[in-house]
Amino acid sequence: MSESLKLATKVLIVDDHPVVVSGCRSLFASDSTVEIEGAGDAKAGYQAFVQNKPDITVIDIKLPDVSGFELMRQVRKEDPDAKIIMFSMNDDPAFVVRAIEMGAQGYLSKSDDPRLFIQAVHKVAAGENYISPHLAEAVTFSSAAVRANPTNKMTTRELEILTLLRRGDKIAEIADALGISYKTVANTTSLLKQKLSAKNHSDLIRIAVEMNLG
Repeated sequence: MSESLKLATKVLIVDDHPVVVSGCRSLFASDSTVEIEGAGDAKAGYQAFVQNKPDITVIDIKLPDVSGFELMRQVRKEDPDAKIIMFSMNDDPAFVVRAIEMGAQGYLSKSDDPRLFIQAVHKVAAGENYISPHLAEAVTFSSAAVRANPTNKMTTRELEILTLLRRGDKIAEIADALGISYKTVANTTSLLKQKLSAKNHSDLIRIAVEMNLG
């Protein structure tokens, strides 16, 4: 097959801000080798992934239903070989490390130069990994801070539940969003209070807000 006849790289962007998806489309407007499609939340993103089988899925960590980490877990369960780039306003090195540990091939900050987004897509499409330079440097020089970050005490499930608690969701709503039992969420919430030395439920939410999850 000639180079001109090769199928374009399909990129799914899951972000609840239409301007982000529109901006990404504009970046590749003159590049016929990349096709961009979008989804506005994790549920729609997962459905689009299953139906369209994109070559790369770009996921915002902060989504309106569940977090990008939870969506990545779902996508990984559906396809362990899926290529994923996490995309966020959160530059905390601990979140970068968490994303890579979960299997992401890339991590970009929304404050990065848009040209880095183009680089990331092409590198990940080619089977390489990509972390924007300033984040890679931050991770390299903050290993002690990353280890000390409270998120490292948590499993991915605990982090997801804490993120939804921070948003104001009730235990029943969290159970419904994650497809798990009320008892599992309640028990996990109790464990989180212990791990984070929270005095009560309100104190746990305060800690979650201070952690700026997502």
